[in-house]
Amino acid sequence: MTATTDLTTDHSRAVADGAHSHAAGAVPAGSRAERVTSFDLADIPVPSGREEEWRFSPVARLQPLFADDLASDGVAVSVEAAPEVKVETVARDDARLGTAGKPGDRTAVTAWNAVTEATVVTVPAEAVASDVTSVRLDATSKDATAQHLLVHAERHSEAVVVIDHRGDALLNQTVEIVVDDGAHLTVVSVQDWADGAVHASSHRAAIGRDAKLKHVVVTFGGDVVRITPDATFTATGGEVEMVGLYFADADQHQEHRLFVDHAVPSCKSRVTYKGALQGAAAHTVWVGDVLIQAEAENTDTYELNRNLVLTDGARADSVPNLEIETGEIAGAGHASATGRFDDEQLFYLMARGIPEIDARRLVVRGFFAELIQDIGVEAVEARLLASIEAELEKSMSVITGAPAAE
Repeated sequence: MTATTDLTTDHSRAVADGAHSHAAGAVPAGSRAERVTSFDLADIPVPSGREEEWRFSPVARLQPLFADDLASDGVAVSVEAAPEVKVETVARDDARLGTAGKPGDRTAVTAWNAVTEATVVTVPAEAVASDVTSVRLDATSKDATAQHLLVHAERHSEAVVVIDHRGDALLNQTVEIVVDDGAHLTVVSVQDWADGAVHASSHRAAIGRDAKLKHVVVTFGGDVVRITPDATFTATGGEVEMVGLYFADADQHQEHRLFVDHAVPSCKSRVTYKGALQGAAAHTVWVGDVLIQAEAENTDTYELNRNLVLTDGARADSVPNLEIETGEIAGAGHASATGRFDDEQLFYLMARGIPEIDARRLVVRGFFAELIQDIGVEAVEARLLASIEAELEKSMSVITGAPAAE
């Protein structure tokens, strides 16, 4: 879907065809279930850009992160933890690492093999964190770097963890998220990089029995940012809510590729991503894959992506994919839409005496309002509003020819 065409798709379907059953040993052509996952570099080669999972990506700009000799000191990690939360730095052979799932693309497997240590944030069993835990990553050099973070919410615990990225880095990152039975965890990842940063991050989440994960991704800065969140249910009754907000400027590439694997019965997933883009060669990509395996009866899932194009020269690609291997589901569907800024709405507001910049703010704020309020972390919400204001100032400078306010 491109920015030059207003396009909306809504689709829900159920497939009870035996040819789609894992139990029968058959997997449909092009199925997400066919994706190779491995901890071994040899199993996942350097991409050419023609592969399905890389066809929208600027592979040349990501090339430094494909190397098998990444450094480990290009970012500094600091953690301000809630009193109840435990923070450790562990060696790469720690048995807790790698438990959320295997890497699924070249940057993910490269990051896994390159790290020498990891930061582990643990919410102890039964603990309810009294404050937000903040993990901050600051660029210290432009060396291509691997970094690993594990967030583990133990049985019946509750916590909010915010991961904040800043500076000018070349970062290949793994974020593992393990949510044990009955735990409630919110993880917010904010990509607020400087203009030249290149960031690939593989988020792999495992969700236990009756556990709930809210996973929030916010992307504003960077030259290229590619986030690939995977969520897998390991027992019945699990829930995941995946929320994303992104704003791409001229020449920026922002890509979010999600995969929700309903591998067990009676789990629920909700995916809502919204993005705005402006400026020449601004490019956003959203791919949402949901797989409901044959064993996953009584699944309830829905995914939504909306894109708002503010200026000419920008492109948004949106690809929702829903694969269902059982007819015994509670509900499944997806929706995607990409559209230009509504000039009629803008005219309506301006005709009532509202200046153009204020009218544009109102429209864009309205577009993002529900998602921002849903994040549930006041400091992050306030920061998002300020970032949106700054982006809108850039938009007005493009339209009017006046320099953007500092």
